[in-house]
Amino acid sequence: MDYKKTSASGTTITRDMTDFDFETGNIYESLTIIAKRSNQISVKIKEELSKKLEEFASYTDNLEEVFENREQIEISRFYERLPKPVLVALHEFAEGEVYYKRPENLEEEEIPETIILM
Repeated sequence: MDYKKTSASGTTITRDMTDFDFETGNIYESLTIIAKRSNQISVKIKEELSKKLEEFASYTDNLEEVFENREQIEISRFYERLPKPVLVALHEFAEGEVYYKRPENLEEEEIPETIILM
């Protein structure tokens, strides 16, 4: 999923906790799935941002020189404006876009982006 074009809300919304058990039958299991998916999203966004900012890195030993690059600032601001990973994970879960498996149902072949409950 492209996190830059997600329709997830950028602000926190109050939600009814009993609505989370509609897919799994257990609120806590649903929240575990959302938390694990949020961690996956967070790692991907962090890797992508680090890769983009690495292009602007200067490897000088002089600490007195500070370089401000307008492009680097714009990239950082763009990522700061994205919805938080938890909000994206909540949106994906509500839309049924999250694939998860229980450990007892694991097979050798797994689908990418699978969340495994432990």
